Amino acid sequence: MGQKTHPFGLRLGITEAHKSRWYAPKALYGELLVEDQKIRTWLDKRLNRRPPNAAVSDIAIERTREELKIIIKTARPGLVIGPKGAEVERMTEELQYMTGRKVAISIIEIKNADMDSKLVAEAVAEQLMKRASYRRVGKMKVDAAMAAGAKGCKIRMAGRLGGAEIARVLEVKQGSLPLSTLQAHVEYATAEAITTYGVIGVKVWIFKGMYGTERTEEETNAAGGRARARGRK
Repeated sequence: MGQKTHPFGLRLGITEAHKSRWYAPKALYGELLVEDQKIRTWLDKRLNRRPPNAAVSDIAIERTREELKIIIKTARPGLVIGPKGAEVERMTEELQYMTGRKVAISIIEIKNADMDSKLVAEAVAEQLMKRASYRRVGKMKVDAAMAAGAKGCKIRMAGRLGGAEIARVLEVKQGSLPLSTLQAHVEYATAEAITTYGVIGVKVWIFKGMYGTERTEEETNAAGGRARARGRK
């Protein structure tokens, strides 16, 4: 049996924060947990599964006694907000009706979609559904992530690739992926391509660098790389 663990779960509470940030007494906990899942499923169906695709990669939920705050990370904030904020207002009203609580939605823009594992996985799945060449799609997306500044990237596709009779696995990898290093910022996501000949699973790992050194590296690039040389010693 493989000794595998989810890269996010492994780092949770060490370098990664929870995606649902609230406290509840034992009697209420289960009800609120189910409500969180319903909200995420509803938002995913509304924003990601209907055209035009809003490219939402992550949904964080925070709760206080009075308010339910939903933080949406998206590469296309204009589609989530809508003309003059009409879409956000409509979603807020529907969520308030659904949960019976006061809801506030805030939106964070993803500057670089090629560095977001969820968006890369969804893009690969979409291309596979359009019957694009799976080898070319995998290589293109890995190259795009590396060009965008990733330290390493791996895409794994499994299923009846290209309509083959027997299911198989294809892995495309570039750069380094220190999966067991807790200080390494590794983003992981999955997506499914539902094709006429079956479901193809897509997994994406993107290594963005070490926690704490990501910002300093940006500064060193501006300073001509002096600190990078110091780091090697």
